[in-house]
Amino acid sequence: MSLYKQWTDMVVEYVKTKGEQAFWNEYGDVEEKIYSKLLSSHNNEIKGNVKELADKYDASVVFFMGFLDGINESLEEELDLEKFEDTTEVDSKIDFEKLYFNMLDAKADYLYNLPQWEGIFSQEKRKEITKKWRASKVVVKENKIGRNDPCPCGSGKKYKKCCGAGK
Repeated sequence: MSLYKQWTDMVVEYVKTKGEQAFWNEYGDVEEKIYSKLLSSHNNEIKGNVKELADKYDASVVFFMGFLDGINESLEEELDLEKFEDTTEVDSKIDFEKLYFNMLDAKADYLYNLPQWEGIFSQEKRKEITKKWRASKVVVKENKIGRNDPCPCGSGKKYKKCCGAGK
């Protein structure tokens, strides 16, 4: 069974038996420790086999798989996690800007507020990324064309008799 399958099965079972909040409390602690170590090294590389990396970051192999699942979209090249075993070699680079953006998107304040970010991005850069993230969440509502308004195609007809016919 792949590590990814073990990870997803473990999450489902954990939530069933102990509850979702208990899972996030435990996993959040593990994830915070991994990110603290990772960000404090200022190194954007994740390199080694899964077991060695889990040991390096003081996490179980299954929880480290969860970390890889969470960070996957923030890597320069996404990993095919479905095939991972504990001996699988990982050689990836993290896009820190994308990672910070994704942490904002996940509302993971315990991660994007880590003091280790100060060594990676200035306060201004973090504000800039936050501004981009907020802008990505703004829904721009376009003006709706009324049935009796002139058709935007320029025909001079009412919308309902032209491009809006049958709508």
